[in-house]
Amino acid sequence: MRIVDRNKNINRGYRKLEVWNEAIAIYTLVYSKLKESSNISYRTKNQIESSALSVSSNIAEGYSRRSLKENIQFVTIALASLSENYSQIYALMKTDQITEDWFLKYDDVHYKLENKLIKFNQSLIEKLESSDWEKNYYINKSKQP
Repeated sequence: MRIVDRNKNINRGYRKLEVWNEAIAIYTLVYSKLKESSNISYRTKNQIESSALSVSSNIAEGYSRRSLKENIQFVTIALASLSENYSQIYALMKTDQITEDWFLKYDDVHYKLENKLIKFNQSLIEKLESSDWEKNYYINKSKQP
C-alpha cells in the first residue's frame, strides 16, 4: 500500500489529484539536482526549493479550504510559484550553474505540470459557474475518496 493511500478522508482528497502528485515530482526533481550541485549558494538553493515546494503546498491548501473560490485562488498561487521556480532554474542555466540538458528535462516536466494546472483551474472555474461543488464536510459514502 502506498503511503498516500492510508488514512483517507475528505480533507486529504488532494492526494489523488494528478497535479498534486506531479507537483511533488517536480519538487523531488529540483531538490535532487540542487543537492548534488555544490556551485549554487545556500540562499539560492533555499529560494528555489521553497518555490518548488510551494506548488504542491498551495494545491493541498486550496483543496482543503472547502471553498471553491479559495481553491481557485490557491491553484493560481501554485501556478505563480511554478513560474517563479521556472525563472530561477532558467537563471541557473543561463549562468552555467546547471547544464542545458538538465534544464530541458526540467522544462518538459514543468511544461506538462503547468498545462495541467491551467486546465485544473479552468475546470474549477467552470464548477464555480455551475455551482457543482461540495461546500461542506458532509460525506456522501458514494463520493468518499
